[in-house]
Amino acid sequence: MSSDLPAFRYHPDPLASGSIRESAETCVCCSRTMGWIYTATFYTAQEVSGRFCPWCIADGSAAERFAGEFMDSYGLDGVSEEILREVTRRTPGFHAWQDPHWLVHCHDAAAFIGEVGYSELAARPEALDQLRQDLRMDGWHDAAQLEQFLTHLGEGATAMLFRCTVCGTHLAYADAS
Repeated sequence: MSSDLPAFRYHPDPLASGSIRESAETCVCCSRTMGWIYTATFYTAQEVSGRFCPWCIADGSAAERFAGEFMDSYGLDGVSEEILREVTRRTPGFHAWQDPHWLVHCHDAAAFIGEVGYSELAARPEALDQLRQDLRMDGWHDAAQLEQFLTHLGEGATAMLFRCTVCGTHLAYADAS
């Protein structure tokens, strides 16, 4: 990530994830053209006719001015109010087919790494095992079907990969169209 961009603890590389891209667009919050623009979700009841620069996300001014959030609080159970505000109001969200959500580990929000397929997930066996267990709990009882689904991640379904900011454990959830 460019040293010119603000650092986001819970989304360390928003350029790689596609949530921020180079752009000549003017930020709807600060009215400046900063060279970078946010491209993912923003939830608000207000009409917003433009996009935000990363600096207005990082300092919370975009969320405050437009009474919105970049991420829903779903999945953020057990974190402090401060962490909840940082993830929902001062961290870039990410693109997903279904409603995106954040994962938690060690009582802290995990860092979003990106959208991955099976081979990237298999390189992090703890994330693959956790995802397999979560899918079983969600009703995937046929082991062969579950493994077929997992080995075809990246082909119509993907995994959203996270890393615990406390212990470094990788986590994931499946996302499909």
